[in-house]
Amino acid sequence: MADDRATSFSPLDPERAAQWDRFLAPGRVFLPTTLGFVLEEVRAGYARLRLPLRPEICQAAGFIHGGAIATLLDTTAVPAVGTFYPEQPEMMTVSMTVASCGAIKGQDAVAEAWVRSGGSSLAFVQAEARGMDGTLAATASLVFKVRTRPART
Repeated sequence: MADDRATSFSPLDPERAAQWDRFLAPGRVFLPTTLGFVLEEVRAGYARLRLPLRPEICQAAGFIHGGAIATLLDTTAVPAVGTFYPEQPEMMTVSMTVASCGAIKGQDAVAEAWVRSGGSSLAFVQAEARGMDGTLAATASLVFKVRTRPART
């Protein structure tokens, strides 16, 4: 599943990859680390994150909550967009459409995101969330506003 798609994206150089190693570093306090997201792979224009199963991210029937899945999809798109450009841009999600097509119960969730196209102000991203068994749970189409960072002096 994931490895097939990942290999169609170029690996990052070691310096760029090291920048993304800090994205979900333990001790960094923001929603993705609070939810427990783990960065599994990042390539130029592609990322894969995992959401480890814990009771507090599930809804009453024991399925991973749809809000946690949507957050996983959105967060997975961030390193995909960030690595699509030669230098990491400032970015913000301006649109996200999620279609639920299954559920994840009793296993971790894994999301992949990849940039379909990007220009000087917008990036268009596709993402999928699956259970570890490969069952598709949700797809998303996202649009990010991007802006190159001003040069440091």
